[in-house]
Amino acid sequence: MSSISASSLASALLRQEVLDLHAYHVPDSSGYIKLDAMENPYLVPLALRGEIAEAVAVAAINRYPDPGAVSLKEKIRGVTGLPQGMEVLLGNGSDELIQLLAMAVNKPGAVLLSVEPSFVMYKMIATYTGMRYVGVPLAADFSLDLPATLAAIRREQPALVFLAYPNNPTGNLFSADTVAQIIAASPGLVVVDEAYYAFASDSFVPYLARYPNLLVMRTFSKLGMAGLRLGFLAGSAALLGQLEKLRLPYNVGVLPQLVAEKLLAHHEVLLQQAEQIKRDRAKLYQQLSEIAAVKVYTSEANFLLFRVANATAIFNGLKQRGVLIKNLSGGHPMLKDCLRVTVGTPDENERFMLALQESLHNG
Repeated sequence: MSSISASSLASALLRQEVLDLHAYHVPDSSGYIKLDAMENPYLVPLALRGEIAEAVAVAAINRYPDPGAVSLKEKIRGVTGLPQGMEVLLGNGSDELIQLLAMAVNKPGAVLLSVEPSFVMYKMIATYTGMRYVGVPLAADFSLDLPATLAAIRREQPALVFLAYPNNPTGNLFSADTVAQIIAASPGLVVVDEAYYAFASDSFVPYLARYPNLLVMRTFSKLGMAGLRLGFLAGSAALLGQLEKLRLPYNVGVLPQLVAEKLLAHHEVLLQQAEQIKRDRAKLYQQLSEIAAVKVYTSEANFLLFRVANATAIFNGLKQRGVLIKNLSGGHPMLKDCLRVTVGTPDENERFMLALQESLHNG
């Protein structure tokens, strides 16, 4: 064994699907105006930071966290308005919940279905867990192609369907009636991923009691808690009771539980920040739409997708001017020459617009 190199050992032992994967890349953002990761650009108010600091100072970090996070779940139920009989399952961000769901339904031949382009982790986690992934292309305007999606559901009989609502990276909110038809037609679980719920005009939470195969997934990352890594699934107690068996013990630590509880006790502060981001999104959309060389897409998330000739050159031009956004060109054929910018503070948005105009002019 000692004569075998580490790379040869990896090649011999790891599944080919894993060897073929590219790791999820997070670029170094040091020194940049960071508009690439859909984060809330605002810190919580100073007084609330003081409350959090006091609570953290006396936290029992020498003890394991509450395994059931009972108090935090109650706070989540309160701010979410869950229908009667619905339960909450917590995850270390939504990524862990996607993985847990894939593990739970992965019988031999099981299919995970989503639409494309959408959140890349659906496909990646299907690969991690050995599920077969089926991606249904969106229509040219990024809306759901209902006939194609229903045909794929009939053909593939997926065990698990993910629909991002609003969608990432396109930002649009699919037709609620179309989503409802997909839920009704699906033989397996349908997860409506509402990561950007705070910036959108609709939610499927009120429909949880209507569809026994529906789960709603949310993360608090976009609402100002990205550093806590906290997400949750909402659905029937019977279903989540089974899924709880796969949740790793103590997956949400003492400090994330404590800080999230404190923040959710001041949920209105976070929602006020979200309202500010929505106003800034509207202004940024208007500014981008006035540039002839740019096609910007409507969004109900905290980011804007836009298309521009020579996107990679423009992306590099922005980086040279100290602004980091997301280059999506090359990631999916429908995203050719597309870039995605997170809505920042008014000052950050102004600096982005200036850098964009300079990059377009010099490009």
